Amino acid sequence: MSRSISCFRYDRERDHLYGITWYKDHEVFYKYVLRDKNPHVYDVNGVKVDKSRSNDQIVTLQDANLHATGMYKCEVNGEGPSFNTVSAEARMEVIALPQERPTITGEEKVYASGDVLALNCTSGKSHPAAKLRWFVNGQQVKPDSDLVFEQHGLYSTISSLLLELEPGHLASDKINVRCEATVRSSHEVEPFVDIRNTEVFVQGLATLTAPSLCLLIAAVLQRFLLPV
Repeated sequence: MSRSISCFRYDRERDHLYGITWYKDHEVFYKYVLRDKNPHVYDVNGVKVDKSRSNDQIVTLQDANLHATGMYKCEVNGEGPSFNTVSAEARMEVIALPQERPTITGEEKVYASGDVLALNCTSGKSHPAAKLRWFVNGQQVKPDSDLVFEQHGLYSTISSLLLELEPGHLASDKINVRCEATVRSSHEVEPFVDIRNTEVFVQGLATLTAPSLCLLIAAVLQRFLLPV
């Protein structure tokens, strides 16, 4: 993946430009002097400059990965005698999106009132870690726990749901359970947001409660134990 970054707009002749210098986290990685047609590239962690696509106006970073995240600064230097210098900086964040939707596991075939809905939702690997939310029949419910695992700079989140079902959850024959995974950049202004959903439908018995089911089984056993 390549990414092009640019600095100020200027006129070479009018502004009497001497050169431009690029920094990542205060380290110089690219310097272009107009008198010297050959730009200088320096080794900096996470930065790989494509010289064929870079000049005094634009710098192209190739093979950008998670290590390319950082604070970037461009510094424009003018010719003498004034040698005016202006600079600007901004943070660039590289995000790794999950390759798949979150997965829900642990569902049973049939649930009755009083049963516990015990499910796990696992997000795909991403950077930063995904935040998971649960919805039952369209209503958000709190998870029982959230765990985050890291491997090679990528994170996977596992959220556990433990919910005792009430008659209201079983108003229809099916219970809709949805898990929503959100990966969000750290930018406060216009952040990048990626949202992915997975939902399952489980069978609900609105007219059968867990206690009545136990009584039914007990009654059947008692019938078989009675003498003929």
